Amino acid sequence: MALLLAESDVRAILTMPMALELVETSFRRLADKSATCHPRRRLRMAERGLMNYMAATDSASGYMGLKIYTVSPNGVRFIVPLFSSRTGELLALIEADYLGQMRTGAATGVATKVLARPDARSAAIIGTGLQSKTQLEAVSHARKLDFVRAYGRDAARREKFAEEMTGRLRVPVTAADSAEEAVRDADIIITSTTSSKPVVEGRWLHPGTHINAIGSNFAEKRELDAEAVGRADLIAADSVEQSKMEAGDLIQAFGTDQSRWSSVRELSDIMGGKTPGRTNEDQITLFKSNGIAIEDIVVGGRIYEIARERRMGREVPMWQDVLSAQA
Repeated sequence: MALLLAESDVRAILTMPMALELVETSFRRLADKSATCHPRRRLRMAERGLMNYMAATDSASGYMGLKIYTVSPNGVRFIVPLFSSRTGELLALIEADYLGQMRTGAATGVATKVLARPDARSAAIIGTGLQSKTQLEAVSHARKLDFVRAYGRDAARREKFAEEMTGRLRVPVTAADSAEEAVRDADIIITSTTSSKPVVEGRWLHPGTHINAIGSNFAEKRELDAEAVGRADLIAADSVEQSKMEAGDLIQAFGTDQSRWSSVRELSDIMGGKTPGRTNEDQITLFKSNGIAIEDIVVGGRIYEIARERRMGREVPMWQDVLSAQA
């Protein structure tokens, strides 16, 4: 029988240190070819909205599955169906809103660990929504931060975000009056918005900056202007294949010059030692995060194992008539 795990179960199990370890594992498995990933696909719903789905298999741990989510005027709904890669058995159905927030933040944390200068101590975050919280939390694990500046369009919301994150991280987080004020002199920049127009300009960047661009995953949207992308000495992505389909920051900056894609590196290849990462302190590095399914499957697999150990969740009988007939 499959195990149904609710959001409350996932929240009771998953911590940021765990998410960071598991997401790093997911990239290392891509590097050693024990994992494979299919990029996101989208189907338009009959009414306003989309169904999104992406798939991966992790032969090292014996799991495979998908993340499926719908976006509509009624909200967003996420689920991860987790299967055994050895038997095809459906092991779990995992509600995956919180899982997604944590694994996306953790991917930024892993990229920051790999690409930011070792002495990076200041951060800026553009966007103060729900995803921004796990982004900043993950970066605070990757580098010991002295201070953070946060900017969002809503003044009251950014002040509340700064207060909450100061308490959560025990790092001074202050609200900035503009994106430029937040970004100036920051060692690490995170863009976590739904904007279709650039929120960070290349002329604001100083040598040695590391950028995590996580908000845009539609070709027509971007958070970075062409100069910001152009100034990056090293561009890494969680998936180059997926970036070519939906990373508006890169698609719009590269335009018709398809040769520029040859300079974009897979983060997994950098982690696996197949291609160099940062080579000096003055380089500007950019991580383009799209969110890939292997993160969901590796994290979801461990959540499933812990839930079984703790006897959490609810078993749901499925295909029992078919299995009985086959016996």
